Amino acid sequence: MFSKACEYGIRASIFIATKSSKGIRVGIKDVAKEIDSPEPFTAKIMQILTKNGIIHSAKGVGGGFEVSGEALKSIKLIQIVDAIDGDKIYKGCGIGLKECSEQHPCPVHHEFKKIRGLLLEMLTKTTLEQLALGVKSGDFFLKTLITNE
Repeated sequence: MFSKACEYGIRASIFIATKSSKGIRVGIKDVAKEIDSPEPFTAKIMQILTKNGIIHSAKGVGGGFEVSGEALKSIKLIQIVDAIDGDKIYKGCGIGLKECSEQHPCPVHHEFKKIRGLLLEMLTKTTLEQLALGVKSGDFFLKTLITNE
């Protein structure tokens, strides 16, 4: 549903937010490792998130990526998605047609329109803080848990 870059961007933002809530800045290597993303690709994603004011980057000794307490409460998931993928996921055609509308719907138009609406609502309401708190509490996970069965 989201591009790979967007998936990584969401995961990186959540990871950084969980660390920031403890007063810890994280470096690019730690972010890439945590989200299972190649470091150069992660660096490009972090540039986008920093440029769009979602993540703050501090250089030098003790530097790294962080999210301020204020931003943690106000950043919505839609901001991350818009920064990386734009609005096509909740405005575009479900099967990728260039022209799809109420007057000329694609075969999945009406059902996909409902799903897009729900997705847009979730992206608009969900804060980075909510997601980070869920990870910190153990309710949510950013990595697949491997079991030895």
